[in-house]
Amino acid sequence: MGSNRPVRLLFLLGALLVITLWMQRGLMSAALPAVDYSMALSWVEQGQVARVDLSEHNLQGWLKKPQTIDGKSIEQFRTGIPTGDAELLKLLREKAVGVRVVSEEETGLSKILGSLLPWVLIIGFWYFLSRQTQRMMGAGGPLSGLLKGRTRKFEKNNQPAVTFDDVAGLKSAKQDLMEIVDFLKEPARFRRLGGKVPRGVLLVGPPGTGKTLLARAVAGESGVPFYSISASEFIELFVGVGAARVRELFDEAKKNAPAIVFIDEIDAVGRSRGTGLGGGHDEREQTLNQLLSEMDGFNRNDLTVVLAATNRPDVLDPALLRPGRFDRRVMVDRPEIAARKAILGVHTKGKPLAADVDLGTIAGNTAGFSGADIANLVNEAALTATRRGAEALAARDFSEALDKIVLGDPRDAKLDQDEKKRVAAHESGHAIVALFSPDAEPVHRVSIIPRGMALGVTQQTPIADRHLMTEPQLRTRLAVLMGGYAAERKLFGDVSNGAENDLKEATEIASRMVAHWGMSKKLGPAYYEHHAEHPFLGQHIATESAASDATTQTIESEARTLLNRAVADATGKLEEHRDALDRLIATLLTHETVERDELRGLPGLSDSARVH
Repeated sequence: MGSNRPVRLLFLLGALLVITLWMQRGLMSAALPAVDYSMALSWVEQGQVARVDLSEHNLQGWLKKPQTIDGKSIEQFRTGIPTGDAELLKLLREKAVGVRVVSEEETGLSKILGSLLPWVLIIGFWYFLSRQTQRMMGAGGPLSGLLKGRTRKFEKNNQPAVTFDDVAGLKSAKQDLMEIVDFLKEPARFRRLGGKVPRGVLLVGPPGTGKTLLARAVAGESGVPFYSISASEFIELFVGVGAARVRELFDEAKKNAPAIVFIDEIDAVGRSRGTGLGGGHDEREQTLNQLLSEMDGFNRNDLTVVLAATNRPDVLDPALLRPGRFDRRVMVDRPEIAARKAILGVHTKGKPLAADVDLGTIAGNTAGFSGADIANLVNEAALTATRRGAEALAARDFSEALDKIVLGDPRDAKLDQDEKKRVAAHESGHAIVALFSPDAEPVHRVSIIPRGMALGVTQQTPIADRHLMTEPQLRTRLAVLMGGYAAERKLFGDVSNGAENDLKEATEIASRMVAHWGMSKKLGPAYYEHHAEHPFLGQHIATESAASDATTQTIESEARTLLNRAVADATGKLEEHRDALDRLIATLLTHETVERDELRGLPGLSDSARVH
């Protein structure tokens, strides 16, 4: 049938062409200029008419030479004929005018067909376009690429060269995924005890933690067909294409089962319906509905597993997360210190390292870094070493790369002497409070070199990864943050706007201590929804669990009490260790940066000072 379509199309076009030519006479006659009957009769009498077409009520004539009427030159004309005019034919014969008799039926049909022709053409074109669109959107059509070709399929002989050995850390996540790989390899071993493969596994974690890398490792380990696609690729200009693409993807995967389907950034189509998140996009909702149908439609004997990755599990539709669709959720969190060291080993493999490079120290200095951040750190270190013409990556290269990533590049702005003294006092205040507080993190470096948005920085490095912070530790953190503010007020009698970020962070911590963490005697062990960024402005979240106005005032009052106490504690530390404060300020004014080893050697800093 498909091969006859071009023939039918050519036949239709030919028929329309014949009809158009056949009706041309009628259409042209309707467009001829009309003249008075008396004028037409005088032209005949003068012998200026060459031939005419006669019907019962109309005459169409051709002149021997053009005539001018109303400033227009005409060669043809038409006019009406009075009923019972017997002299007209006699006159035409006398003047030897050629006469052709035309029936009224012919001219009427021409007019009817002429009026219908535009509609026939429009309807025919619409029918042709709709059929062509259906064909092109189907298999083998030129627009079939909208449905196909976006999914990347990896077979056993062309899978990416990534295995679980290439994924450092993430021990628990790899164990969960290895069970799925083993099931797909040996399903009989699991079915012996009634085990069923999870239909879907959701990889959840912050950006850059290795979710996509884990999926690629599954492809490398499983040895089964692996289909990979980004959820954003389901959405196209044409409504319904996303749903059709989902059907095509799952049909292909089920044909080649056992197989794995990986959908990256699934929140692009999996957002909750009816909440306004992502807008009321019909195409997105149709795609999500089709995805839900396909995942729920698996046969229990169908060895097809769906892997999906997201860093926004909170916005996903509940129907997508229920058991039977995504049965297992695998957390892919930021790596611990041991995992960071292993990741550093992976990314520095094959790179020349100097003898002073200690991956353990670098791992300790990169708390909170994701796997992608660590890869970027190693790359920046390699670029730094290349710029200075080194043969190997040294510890200074990693240190400069870390400063660039965390603090930014050094600024060209130069501080005048008064600003330099104030910045030195501010950063020394942070450092002294931290150095002489047992619960504070060790000080790694103090600098008054402007970098990024900061005029100075006091870097602290945790000894180990912290998952919890006690109330004394949080109070110490507040005192360290207020150390710069307290030092400025102590030494200069006033404060500058340089304490803005410190005050913002300290206010947020104090508000959370009171409203979220039950560290207020007045409010007790209760959780109140409260806007932590600007609590003193009364901007709290208007939800059912939001704090009342009276409670909000209490939260603000208790947070202010914590902050005032932190300033008092910081001021006390600075007064107690005034000599160490003055020496550190003088050293910063001279050298601009004081490293941890230099901090240990400053007079006035005892062995108990928290220097990393």
